[in-house]
Amino acid sequence: MKRNFRIATLLMGMATVSFAFCACQEKAAEAENAEGQEQVEEVAPAKKKAGRPIGNTVDSLSYAYGVGLADNIVQNIESMPFDFNKKVFIDAFVKSFNGQLNKLKLTPDEALMVFQSCAEKLMLQKAQENKKEAADFLKENATRSGVTTTASGLQYEVIEEGTGETPKATDRVKVDYHGTLLDGTVFDSSIERGNPAQFGVNQVIKGWQEGLQLMKEGAKYKFYIPSDLAYGDQGAGDKIAPGSMLIFEVTLIEIIRPEAPAKKK
Repeated sequence: MKRNFRIATLLMGMATVSFAFCACQEKAAEAENAEGQEQVEEVAPAKKKAGRPIGNTVDSLSYAYGVGLADNIVQNIESMPFDFNKKVFIDAFVKSFNGQLNKLKLTPDEALMVFQSCAEKLMLQKAQENKKEAADFLKENATRSGVTTTASGLQYEVIEEGTGETPKATDRVKVDYHGTLLDGTVFDSSIERGNPAQFGVNQVIKGWQEGLQLMKEGAKYKFYIPSDLAYGDQGAGDKIAPGSMLIFEVTLIEIIRPEAPAKKK
């Protein structure tokens, strides 16, 4: 079992680094193409610059893999929703990498269990801190004129009222939205992308489901969504930390109805 786990980890690492390198090459190619499509016929495409060899092929491969793997590890660490001690990590990594298992305080199997246990503990701690901060904000926000608090804890305010129909849970809608965290950080925005979103009302987080069914077509509301109606203690990705409250400005553009089949003549 341990051998299979190690092999799988190695393969995942190699695939991740390969993906990272390929992604960089694709981004560079996209940037080159975006600079001027009209020049393609007039100017011969420039040759791709090869990386400078470090030594022989084996050394170059080893060095490049080290750079790519380290870059990927750093990105993973930075995306973790809790603090990380790099010095302790490097010490354990070097000893494990060099096969000095007798100098390690944990076996690989024990390390996996400890990592999972500690990560869950720290995520829960972070979630509680964020929920406390959100609760203080929502308590104060509820006293503002124009803010309504529903039985579930969702808060909303009407920026502009609509005149169309109100969607049901089973409907599909087209919306424009701008989502921020409590500190103002933008984590998602169809407005910034310039592309309204379409989805089923019952396919999104609970806060959205409830909020959309309060709106009429053409309306613009602001939602203040506590974590229990959003992504809970788990958070979402590297932008929404555990226990995060979300704030959305949402415009309900239209309810998308399926077209009725044409009548036979």
